Amino acid sequence: MCQERSSAKRMNNCNREGVCCGDMQMVCLTDFEEYAKEHLSKATWDYYAAGADECCTRDDNLLAYKRIRLRPRILRDVSVSDTRTTVQGTEISFPVGIAPTAFHCLAWHEGEVATARATEALNTCYITSTYSTCSVEEIVAAAPNGYRWFQLYVYRDRKLSEQMVHRVEALGYKALVLTVDVPYTGKRRNDIRNQFKLPPHLKVKNFDGVFQETAGPEEYGIPANTLDPSISWKDVYWLQSITRLPIIIKGILTKEDAELAVEHGVQGIIVSNHGGRQLDGGPASIDALPEIVDTVQGRIEVYVDGGIRTGSDVLKALALGAKCVFIGRPAVWGLAYKGEEGVREVLQILNDEFRLSMALSGCRNVAEINRNLIQFSKL
Repeated sequence: MCQERSSAKRMNNCNREGVCCGDMQMVCLTDFEEYAKEHLSKATWDYYAAGADECCTRDDNLLAYKRIRLRPRILRDVSVSDTRTTVQGTEISFPVGIAPTAFHCLAWHEGEVATARATEALNTCYITSTYSTCSVEEIVAAAPNGYRWFQLYVYRDRKLSEQMVHRVEALGYKALVLTVDVPYTGKRRNDIRNQFKLPPHLKVKNFDGVFQETAGPEEYGIPANTLDPSISWKDVYWLQSITRLPIIIKGILTKEDAELAVEHGVQGIIVSNHGGRQLDGGPASIDALPEIVDTVQGRIEVYVDGGIRTGSDVLKALALGAKCVFIGRPAVWGLAYKGEEGVREVLQILNDEFRLSMALSGCRNVAEINRNLIQFSKL
């Protein structure tokens, strides 16, 4: 487990005005973002906030939700509401999970261990990143009853990927999330300017000791050119040959690839543009969602990440056909604020806002949310 925080100024848990964070009332996710920007080091903040190139896609992930309007129904008796749903046959308390995000120890000394405990406490899904600063074993030990999926990359050395698959399967992870939009890493300008590197006391714990004798430049904690740009659909069959876990593909943005995913027998799709960190100029993930849902036609589950900041965003995504949404940056902001407790607060605020948005739209449970709730702004 990580032993120290990344920025000395964050050891003082007070803001500029000298108000201790424990005394601050966090009302919405923007409050956590502002706190994190103030208290993380510049290089760490830039790393988390980074989008590719001009950050157009990153920013459009947020703006796209504002272009969508709700059509509320009234007089529906919403005195009782139920936010529960299922993903891959497992019940979760509400349709918001944690997307795979790297290097949580940069934001809080306990890192992914704190994130895992928070999602276990709120009974939702945590997708653990390959690039965790706590190992998959440490995460399971910290939250043994949590519901977890594991996010996987395919490496030039396939044995690395295969060993990770076998590790997480033995540990009780419930699905593999194959991230397919990184044949090469996107150009994140601030990371280049900052010459971003993990501080010496942190490492990509899942590969601890693997690259000790490897010389040459690093990229985000592991040797450059480790990812395999030759990955193709045949690798889905290869994964299916080495594991019984469901395979969910993360990074699909078109109906053509959604159809190929179904044809290749995967169990789910996460509509995602990697938080705008890969191809700049691609669609906002919520804008890509409807055509993928229409193509899949319920044959497999469809999820979405990118740009979710309010409970009404969650409602809009579900109305457009997502089974569940996943949040990335807001979880890190919660960590930066108060570790496990901060992540719990972020999730609880989203849950409360989602429940309220459901009720104000006339929906008593998740099953009543459908596309009739949506209209698109002409602005």
